[in-house]
Amino acid sequence: MGNDKTNMIVAIALSLVVLLGWNYFVAAPRVEAQKQTAAQNQAATQSPGVAPDGIPSPSPKEGGPAAPVPGTVPATAAGPVSREEALARSARIRIETPALSGSIALKGGRIDDVSLKNYHETVSDESPRIVLFSPTGTATPYYAEFGWVGADAGPLPNGETVWKADSEVLAPGKPVTLTWDNGKGLLFKRLLAVDDKFMFTVRDEVENKGSGAVTLYPYGLVSRWGKPHTQGYYVLHEGMIGALGGDGLQEYTYDALAKEPVFGGPATKGKAWNGVTGGFVGITDKYWAAAAIPAQDVPYTGSFTERTDGATKVYQASVRADARTVEPGATVSSTQNLFAGAKEVNTINNYERDLGIKKFDLMIDWGWFYFITKPMFRALDFFYHLLGNFGVSILVVTFCLKLLFLPIANRSYVSMAKMKAVQPEMTSIRERYKDDKMKQQQAMMELYKKEKINPVAGCWPVLVQIPVFFALYKVLFITIEMRHAPFFGWIQDLAAPDPTSVLNLFGLLPFAAPDFVHLGIWPLVMGVTMFVQMKMNPAPPDPVQAQIFTFMPIIFTFMLGSFPAGLVIYWAWNNTLSVIQQYIIMRRNGVKVELWDNLKGTFKRGSDKNAAAKS
Repeated sequence: MGNDKTNMIVAIALSLVVLLGWNYFVAAPRVEAQKQTAAQNQAATQSPGVAPDGIPSPSPKEGGPAAPVPGTVPATAAGPVSREEALARSARIRIETPALSGSIALKGGRIDDVSLKNYHETVSDESPRIVLFSPTGTATPYYAEFGWVGADAGPLPNGETVWKADSEVLAPGKPVTLTWDNGKGLLFKRLLAVDDKFMFTVRDEVENKGSGAVTLYPYGLVSRWGKPHTQGYYVLHEGMIGALGGDGLQEYTYDALAKEPVFGGPATKGKAWNGVTGGFVGITDKYWAAAAIPAQDVPYTGSFTERTDGATKVYQASVRADARTVEPGATVSSTQNLFAGAKEVNTINNYERDLGIKKFDLMIDWGWFYFITKPMFRALDFFYHLLGNFGVSILVVTFCLKLLFLPIANRSYVSMAKMKAVQPEMTSIRERYKDDKMKQQQAMMELYKKEKINPVAGCWPVLVQIPVFFALYKVLFITIEMRHAPFFGWIQDLAAPDPTSVLNLFGLLPFAAPDFVHLGIWPLVMGVTMFVQMKMNPAPPDPVQAQIFTFMPIIFTFMLGSFPAGLVIYWAWNNTLSVIQQYIIMRRNGVKVELWDNLKGTFKRGSDKNAAAKS
């Protein structure tokens, strides 16, 4: 097959890879609304208030009685109330840290009111802060709960238990102790501590003042009422997540959990992992997460469950450790952690290292190609801390990648330059063997071998760029560090599309352009750089191939219009560097640069067509 047709096929294939990849991983299913709408409104009509089921009960082989689920609180017949009213139903311990604000209910002892101080709903610091946890009684309760389950142990702390606290404020270095006496010989204590980021430490103690031994099972859980709004992208996991000992990473979407077998009751479905050691279980959003973290050296049972409460789905991630026998006069304890906050990469990594939480870094969805995405983030983060701007960091990392792949690109462009130098001989071969394709191909291969030309060398720069492109897209999409990260001018969020649009003359006309034809300034810049890069090479002799190369920049311009601005900036800058590199190599090899002739030819053909149309 001739070189022109080979290049055409490769170009079509690469275009299909990018187009299909974009449609499969990004475009479908797009969700325009950024806030919870219909799903939350439907959940708001329900009556949350009952504590969720789903704490795994000990199996008979564990040698203990079946452990009941945590105690429940009565449902509120009047329906959901405002957040303020729900918070006022219980005396509370205030949470004050550099990163968090909120409170802990003394009634139930749940951590059910957490907001993130440093994160807002929009790029404006005046917009509302991100609210992570909400108490029962609201439209969408979301909270963490710790305690004990057991049979024949007398009353145990539950959602109705009113604890006594020795302080009104929980802050870094200022722990709070809760106490409750069940009146049947058991004294319960809970020591709560928090660091300056997003990690709580919960130490539960039981002192047996009675005359008989009791058996209890410590548990921890994160519970969420109502299916939340999700982005709906294949490249992003949202839902139940956990690293469960030797079973490794486990991820279940909200819909996938509903397909699991019945678990613990007719209204509950789920999945459990028994006898695992190390790891965590939790619920993750794109940028935020909550996770119950058991002691890393103690076996436990981890589970994900979905329970139906009326028309509301209750999702729960829980851990339950093995039995603890409390002899008369003895005290037993259980220490667990709770992560509730933003999935900051360095913070997550520090917790994994300092607290020994196994595979905690998997809380961030690096994907199957983590060996590319994680180094990509590290490089961007390094230059960000050096230069103070993630957009500039993208430019610098792109330049460094160009240097890294310089040998490959140089060989590619040198081969392309040689190919242009032998164009007259290639044309002669085509004319000589125009009726014998086999001999034509053999002659071409002999020419390539003689001149040491690789006919597909021109594809290597594009092939190298594709995995870098998707890795950068993944980093921009999943890492909270890129959220609301500004560049310069009108780009105030590198993780969002360019907000300008050509349809309203980039904001000069007083109307918003529809999303499906969104085309900003940076996508246009990218399209121009891609067009120039295409024109660096001779015009293909095949008219069909020429049309493909002509329309490719237009297709990519519209396709990237809805991509994160940081990705479009990368592509435009990479195209610019490629043009400069190719120009220098061509001149060094004594090959004519076709750019200016091709540009003149393009505009000349356009003017000729216009003249013909007018005549």
